Amino acid sequence: MNVHPTTAVPGTGPTSPAQRLDYAAQSPQLLKKLTELNVAAASGAIEETIRDLVELRASQMNGCTFCVDMHVKMARIHGERELRLHHVAAWRESNLFTPRERAALAWAEVLTRMPDGGVPDDTYGRVRTQLSEKEIVDLTFVVVAINAWNRLNVAFRPVPGAYDETYGLAKAGLD
Repeated sequence: MNVHPTTAVPGTGPTSPAQRLDYAAQSPQLLKKLTELNVAAASGAIEETIRDLVELRASQMNGCTFCVDMHVKMARIHGERELRLHHVAAWRESNLFTPRERAALAWAEVLTRMPDGGVPDDTYGRVRTQLSEKEIVDLTFVVVAINAWNRLNVAFRPVPGAYDETYGLAKAGLD
């Protein structure tokens, strides 16, 4: 509870920025290729539940409101529990995730914010105990794809929820 009210200064508070430009209209061929990568990654060895968690976590880390909105809705449509979605941002402290999910989330985080010196051996070792070599590679492609989408959407600011009908996300029942 905020007991110290603040006065908003014009231009300094939270805003709902307008979309800057329509990257799909400007570069449809590149968008098609990124979409193909996304579809291929989604058909890989990584199960839908982990893809949903990883895409949400990377989007949170990257500050991509459009993708956070989309992936929460997609996860709900796929049957994810609401409480787990609330815990994704604090997955390390939560007891709601399996060791496999934790390894995938750790992998997604390290690849999203690559540390100096690359991926630490302990992070690789952790993921290696939970996923096969193929699964690690496929998970890496999932992370690569969501980070590409995040960068496009953070740069050009599509309005969250604007494509819910097009993507079938309205059935999530979240407004």
